[in-house]
Amino acid sequence: MDLIQSILMGIVQGLSEFLPISSSAHLVFTSNFYKVFKGIEIVRESNQEIFLDIMLHLGTLIAVLIYFRKEIAEIIKALYFGLKNKDYSSRDFKLGVYIVLGTFITVLIAYPLNEVAGGLVFRPAVVGLLLIGTGVLLLFSEFWAKRHADKKDISLKNSILIAIAQGLAALPGFSRSGLTIATGLLSGMERTTAARYSFLLSIPIIMGASMVYPLVKIDYHEIVNYNWTAIIAGTVVSGIVGYVCIKYFLKFVSKFSLGIFGYYCLIVGLGTAIFFMGR
Repeated sequence: MDLIQSILMGIVQGLSEFLPISSSAHLVFTSNFYKVFKGIEIVRESNQEIFLDIMLHLGTLIAVLIYFRKEIAEIIKALYFGLKNKDYSSRDFKLGVYIVLGTFITVLIAYPLNEVAGGLVFRPAVVGLLLIGTGVLLLFSEFWAKRHADKKDISLKNSILIAIAQGLAALPGFSRSGLTIATGLLSGMERTTAARYSFLLSIPIIMGASMVYPLVKIDYHEIVNYNWTAIIAGTVVSGIVGYVCIKYFLKFVSKFSLGIFGYYCLIVGLGTAIFFMGR
């Protein structure tokens, strides 16, 4: 792994983590296209590359924490005082409960898929097909939302359905933000509400992937020999790009359809599936 690869992966992670186009798919595509370009066998994936992927997610985690710092503080405060005073009626308290419940459901669904997801890293053609599925769902959800999406608040039913979608997004190609926002639209939520909730719900999961996972999986005797210049550069880039992406995506989604991302997923997914078929 070199500096160029790391920065390129950081840009891709920062953009695709919050856009509904599947960050995991784009990291798989970028890594494998880079290996093809450099003449490296696709089945090779070093522990350093796995660690870089974790650090890139840490960068986007920091971005979402900074952007939503006020909302996060209000939710934590509402949970604390709600439990202390036994008053569970506030909107922020309910939102905090939905995020906790949604995280639990996500883990229940995503954990059994972990081994399958790991194997798909070496099968970019299959990931491309799953990305096509994301595109189809985005297009259908936009068609549905024009007639049904009007809810400004999140319900228990909404939160459960969105959590299930987030769990399925453990598979590369199924966009986490794409599936969660589309599910929100299909359950009647207004587009901006669905997008903001999707980002807030992502925080515990990204935190688990970028902070808890390394504690049990990473060989700390090995990481001292990693290319830390490249890793830090990629992490910083993913954070900066991720923050800018959140800011402008929320403005975009408040005014325009997500259909463009649906078509993008169809085109990129089909092209990637064809390119890597048989490799």
